[in-house]
Amino acid sequence: MIKCAVLGSPISHSLSPRLHRAAYEFLGVVGTYDAIEMPEQDFPEFFLAARQNGFTGFSLTMPLKERLNTEGIEVDAVAQRINSVNTLYLQEEKWFGTSTDYLGFQRILSNLEYSSVCVLGGGATARAAIAALDGQVPSISVAIRNPAKFAVLQPVVLSSSLKLRNLEGDFKDFDLVISTLPAGAGDSLVSGLSQTPGTLFDVLYNPWPTPLAAAWHSGGGGVINGFDLLVEQAMDQVALMTGQAFDLPTMRKAMNKAIEVERGKVAF
Repeated sequence: MIKCAVLGSPISHSLSPRLHRAAYEFLGVVGTYDAIEMPEQDFPEFFLAARQNGFTGFSLTMPLKERLNTEGIEVDAVAQRINSVNTLYLQEEKWFGTSTDYLGFQRILSNLEYSSVCVLGGGATARAAIAALDGQVPSISVAIRNPAKFAVLQPVVLSSSLKLRNLEGDFKDFDLVISTLPAGAGDSLVSGLSQTPGTLFDVLYNPWPTPLAAAWHSGGGGVINGFDLLVEQAMDQVALMTGQAFDLPTMRKAMNKAIEVERGKVAF
């Protein structure tokens, strides 16, 4: 039996329990998956007793994704490079940490056509997106409010170059814009949009649509919402936490059915 949970603060809005429980049912796995409110300061003590309390895997959301130096966790190279772990799993009595956000972005981006891209934001999710874009285009533009944070993003890329731009103005020169901004942070960009011929991939799904996504859609651009990333990264978590292989399209269908009410609220 496996015992897993999603940890973070706030956590009550999380749809991860529905996704993982649907996956367990689909796979015939006996296990539990709950949402646990976890402020950052409480995580070390909680994790220290995790094995004793029977836990075998965790999904991490903010503010816990950057706790890479927690004792007893072996973090893989990509997660170290992007300084973000959203998945912990127990394997042969040892804890491992990785970023399935990165894997989810890779899969979604493989189905898109783009030659010029801009990432909005510089946090953990932005770094996962940048790593997934690395090598797919010659340069990646990053729009952040605090230019001092740009230096932290440089180690994320190994092949592509990074270009800094202000988090303001128009983005009509890009055929793909990935917004990793928290709720409300992109609202001020709406007034600066003139035309939006490209695609906006907004990683938020609650609330939806964001003002930025609504304005982008009204301007004629394509919009991808955060439900897609939520499902894609969850599938990789399930594979790691259960140790089972499965057909991705079938699992994707099962997970989407588990959140079909929420997805049905999406306006476009």
